[in-house]
Amino acid sequence: MRQLWFLCCCLALLLPDAVHAQEGKLSTFAFNGFKYIQLDDWAKYYSFNHTWTRASKELQISSKWSKLEFEIENKRMLLNGTAVWLSAPVVLRDGSACVSTLDLDNAIHPVMFPPRLKPGTKVKTICIDPGHGGKDPGNQNSGGQEKGYTLLLAKELKYQLEEAGFKVVLTRTSDKFVELESRPFVAQKFDADLFISLHFNGVAGGGAKGAEVFALTPPGASSTNARGEGATAVRFPGNKNDEQNSLLAYGIQRALLKATNADDRGVRRARFAVLRYSDMPAVLVEAGFMSDPGEASKIRSSSHRRTMAKGITDGIKEYKRIVERQ
Repeated sequence: MRQLWFLCCCLALLLPDAVHAQEGKLSTFAFNGFKYIQLDDWAKYYSFNHTWTRASKELQISSKWSKLEFEIENKRMLLNGTAVWLSAPVVLRDGSACVSTLDLDNAIHPVMFPPRLKPGTKVKTICIDPGHGGKDPGNQNSGGQEKGYTLLLAKELKYQLEEAGFKVVLTRTSDKFVELESRPFVAQKFDADLFISLHFNGVAGGGAKGAEVFALTPPGASSTNARGEGATAVRFPGNKNDEQNSLLAYGIQRALLKATNADDRGVRRARFAVLRYSDMPAVLVEAGFMSDPGEASKIRSSSHRRTMAKGITDGIKEYKRIVERQ
């Protein structure tokens, strides 16, 4: 799979320089507040294969390097086998499947045609944010509190990232309460290149499990977190990194699933405070459900937390390799 992603990145170097080249060259139409493009036109523009796997219901776009799977009236797609949640559902128009240009620009293109850093720029310093702390325990079960497990995971992740050659800072190193809006500014203080917020999920009554990674919701879209903030045109400071946010979230989700074999809840969007005000590419990782007995047991396990940390580390290393390519 790593080779697959690498080849996809190589393809990006051979295609037109402008990532948003489809704008103005392919016909669009407005529907339910979004601008849409026909996927068969988009596939043809990039010389991808376009196949209905279930007539007028499920669609696959593929090349030698990648595979994208869509379902009509669904916001969930698969990008090289990893779930990605779109801001608007795929729709059927005149027999063609159509996707919003907002999703092409903010969810699909950053992975298919990854952004690059300026020559000489490196990803060196990572800020890890152990969620909750102090008076804010986060999710709880009979085995403990989220704030304790996020700190344990953060310390393991710090160790592995430092072994990989990164400089690492934490927003907290003890059971201390840190205001949400203050956490990204800790990263700025240390001139961090990435901000990774760590959490464990929970739902009343159980029934949910798996891992998911959140990037900041782009302007004009609704969020895909449980409370699902509605669409707004407001642009937050963190939105300047929308492409990098998406690529980082995808890379960590993909690597975390590979390491842990967790259920794939997908790359999602939310306007969490720690993402809104982050000056650098940022994601929030929900690494498992404390409300699920099986996952709760794994969260309590130091060996499984090492595995989680390895997945996140691998995702960060892959992101670094891709954006630093010349």
